Amino acid sequence: MEMKSTGVVRKIDELGRIVLPSELRRVFGIREGDELAISVDGERVILEKRQDVCVFDSTENPEIEYKGRRVCAACASDLARLAPAEVTLADEAAVVQR
Repeated sequence: MEMKSTGVVRKIDELGRIVLPSELRRVFGIREGDELAISVDGERVILEKRQDVCVFDSTENPEIEYKGRRVCAACASDLARLAPAEVTLADEAAVVQR
């Protein structure tokens, strides 16, 4: 993987936090509440957006993907109850109706 410098420098605050610039968050689809996995490669600290958790409740390995976001069956079922129309869960081969 080729590393590209963004030219952005951020200071770590007294609590050890950094702020990711809004442009980077937008480009990578990182939203408030998203989880980032932190790993180390030699002297590098790597942040990666977790793709293997439900966007609503962080359940691991959600079964459904909708518009690039992962959703667990329980949250999909909850959403289906709120939806005015029929929602098909392709991964479960089931139909959830209001």
